[in-house]
Amino acid sequence: QVQLVESGGGLVQAGGSLRLSCQVSGLTFDGRGMGWFRQATGKEREFVAAISWEGDRTTYTDSVKGRFAISRDNRANTVYLQMNVLKPEDTGVYYCAVDKRPWSSPAPVDYDYWGQGTQVTVSS
Repeated sequence: QVQLVESGGGLVQAGGSLRLSCQVSGLTFDGRGMGWFRQATGKEREFVAAISWEGDRTTYTDSVKGRFAISRDNRANTVYLQMNVLKPEDTGVYYCAVDKRPWSSPAPVDYDYWGQGTQVTVSS
């Protein structure tokens, strides 16, 4: 059974930092890109960041460039999202997902496994 377990969410003041983790089990992590998406209340799920299997390629949505950093530890089957200089508009449920391929895709359709999400709330 494939499981993606996110952790690290919480309540933080604007300007603060959080580090999200996503541990994957039940499938071969090898050769799979990983991504983070988020969904604010009343809005559609949107792409945040993605990383290729080897970690040599990353992709970010424009609003988080320079503030967020995605990374992965393939030995631990874990992907991370370091979030700095958080803003109230970063508030939402953050989901990690496993890409069907080795790339760093921003398209949700390219992902076949999703976690349950972790809440991030940024107060002003």
